[in-house]
Amino acid sequence: MGITAAQVWQFLSDISKWESYYGNCSQITPPPSGPLLQKGDKFSFSTFGFPPLQSEVRELTLPAASSAGRLAWRAWQDGDEDAALDVYHAWLVEDLDYGSVRILTQESQIGKPAAQLATAKPNLMLNGHQDWLDSLVKFTKESTKQA
Repeated sequence: MGITAAQVWQFLSDISKWESYYGNCSQITPPPSGPLLQKGDKFSFSTFGFPPLQSEVRELTLPAASSAGRLAWRAWQDGDEDAALDVYHAWLVEDLDYGSVRILTQESQIGKPAAQLATAKPNLMLNGHQDWLDSLVKFTKESTKQA
């Protein structure tokens, strides 16, 4: 059974669902507007062993028939040069021909904590984000099957 970009989007953009399918996030505090992320929303969540990171949605474009949906947020942790962390995480979700969906995620990380994670073998950051993507697809398929 195939899935659509709109079906994937509903679980990616609703942070109250993240812990249902992605085991590497916790302590989610949704924005005052509610769990469906909107551009400019501020929220926090814990991931990769970090305490809850302050986060702000910087980009949000819904998927449409002719264009990809894009969701991106900045997450950060203040501190000295050993603790400060600044992350930009972006997702693209789009319908392709023949009923398939493309989901891309990319993250840039600045700061010593991220540099230390990047040297770990296996790479926890790469594997963690691949797990997020895989789990999102699996959860979407299972949820769509039940509907």
